[in-house]
Amino acid sequence: MATVNEIRRNDGISGAKVSKVDMKVEVVVIPVSDIDRAKDFYTRLGWRLDADFAHGDDWRGVQFTPPGSGCSVIFGKNVTAAAPGSAQGLYLNVSDIEAARKELLGRGIQISEVFHGASGVYSGNDEPYLFGQIRVNGPDAEHGSYRSFASFRDPDGNGWLLQEVTTRLPGRLDSATTSFASANDLASALRRSAAAHGQHEKRTGQRDANWPDWYAAYMVAEQAGGELPQ
Repeated sequence: MATVNEIRRNDGISGAKVSKVDMKVEVVVIPVSDIDRAKDFYTRLGWRLDADFAHGDDWRGVQFTPPGSGCSVIFGKNVTAAAPGSAQGLYLNVSDIEAARKELLGRGIQISEVFHGASGVYSGNDEPYLFGQIRVNGPDAEHGSYRSFASFRDPDGNGWLLQEVTTRLPGRLDSATTSFASANDLASALRRSAAAHGQHEKRTGQRDANWPDWYAAYMVAEQAGGELPQ
């Protein structure tokens, strides 16, 4: 059997850097019992309907995509053998947890109050949400990224979590290719940058004529999880 080095030599790429192949999550399958009821629910969420295909009476697939998401969901007939309602802990990242919750309430969706996790506590009588961690009412005191949540369920009981993400962990995004998933995310980033720039001017005691560059540097660093300008 040829070794990796032999294969590289035979392919003429000895010593060359082999790039990784992109593997992007494209679709998550949601098990439901009533396709039309589920379709109505995900329509009310405001998600984009991508497809509703059938193949005779044996198969039907319905696909939706959440706003700003690169990943879609699919459900239907003979799409999965999983029990309806068994999909749990499905995360929807948002830049403003309160605004996202308010929008869903306005769409008639029943959703929990905003909550955060009890530090170091992983058991309790309430509904667990992350590795058994229990809920504490209200957002994270410092509105730390990945720390504030709200939850809702579809008609079959599949469980969704809104998770507030304002700053990505280091290494999660490439600062050279960073981009915003939606106009809302960009607007929220601009507001945070403006607030941070105001603090910057207070610290320096002078007006910053180069504020557009400062905004840009702050927003890129924030998304990529890098060190924020001060």
